[in-house]
Formats: sequence, structure tokens, C-alpha cells
Amino acid sequence: MPRPVRGSTHGFKYSLFYGRPGLRIVAYDNEAGKGDHVHRLDDETAYTFVSVERLVADFLAEVSLLRGGAS
Repeated sequence: MPRPVRGSTHGFKYSLFYGRPGLRIVAYDNEAGKGDHVHRLDDETAYTFVSVERLVADFLAEVSLLRGGAS
């Protein structure tokens, strides 16, 4: 079984990004030592990792809202 990334309790390493060159609009990641978190422009908040499927769904739902769609 994979060992957790330092700061996380699961064995997955991930980085999901939405933006353009020079501008990170939203990003979900679990950088070693920081654990699971979300970047929204210049703000960073904790993210509660439940599963890979939930992570992807949360990310895609947020991107959809940012692009003017419904959740």
C-alpha cells in the first residue's frame, strides 16, 4: 500500500489546476508538508479528502461554477 504524502492521511499524490499562464484560478493539491488543500487565487484553505472520485467531482464542480455553469 502506498505511504501517505507528508501532511495527508491517504496514499494519493495529486495536483489539479485550473487557470492560464501566470494565473492560478483554482488548484487542489496535497503538497508534502501542507496536506490536502485548495488554492483560490491568493487564498489557501484546507480540503477534506474523502476519495479520488469525490476530489475530481469537487474540482470539476468548482471549475464549472467559475465558467458560469451550474453545479
